[in-house]
Amino acid sequence: MKCVISVLGKDRSGIVAAIATALADCGANIDDISQTILDDIFSMTMLATLDTEKADFNTVQERLAKISDDLGMQIIIQREDVFQYMYKI
Repeated sequence: MKCVISVLGKDRSGIVAAIATALADCGANIDDISQTILDDIFSMTMLATLDTEKADFNTVQERLAKISDDLGMQIIIQREDVFQYMYKI
């Protein structure tokens, strides 16, 4: 299952490492990643493939929610198909 992960918040060290580690622990693969820092604001978008036999969408979402709380950042995960439908005209 492909997912889009969006991250936004105050820049600090360890953001990418925390998210990448959580995804790896859940058996997910990062297919593409884009990040930028505007002044002191960190923004990142990832496309990841989840291994639903190892961890389902809800499990990954809960894991990212904990990291969101720990880092004080906004982390949103969406199924790619839902993300695509949101932007169809």
